[in-house]
Amino acid sequence: MTAQPAFPSGQIDGPLHRFAVRAYFEDTDLSGVVYHANYLRWFERARSDFVRLLGIDQRAANEAGEGAFAVADLSIRYAAPARLDDGVVIETRCTELGAASCRMHQKAVREDGLLLAEATFRVGFVSPQGRPRRMPDGWRAAFAPILSEGNP
Repeated sequence: MTAQPAFPSGQIDGPLHRFAVRAYFEDTDLSGVVYHANYLRWFERARSDFVRLLGIDQRAANEAGEGAFAVADLSIRYAAPARLDDGVVIETRCTELGAASCRMHQKAVREDGLLLAEATFRVGFVSPQGRPRRMPDGWRAAFAPILSEGNP
């Protein structure tokens, strides 16, 4: 049996998480430019793997009835288009940590360093009924060492 490929989890370097994606045909419009909503998909994948690398098991918390993260607020700015076959790195930083939410700043940067888009997200921990709830202490402890307040 051959070895299975590694899943793309990215890597944490100090307060920064980097996650690589590639612009595939399915990500683009007729002109070969990445459709704007796909940046949100890339940002979500990067945030999910960032949280997973911090040792936070969102699925287990949800299945245990504790709750889950949900996007409460987002702002995005598009700077330049990504195109078919571009390699893109999603950079994620946690810039604010509250009792029930955290704010993250993300950038999509083409492999040559060109900024494509950047966004700020506030994700809140919510109960299974959708109400805000204090996030588990272990989750807050996992975020604390990588917090880069005021430094997106």
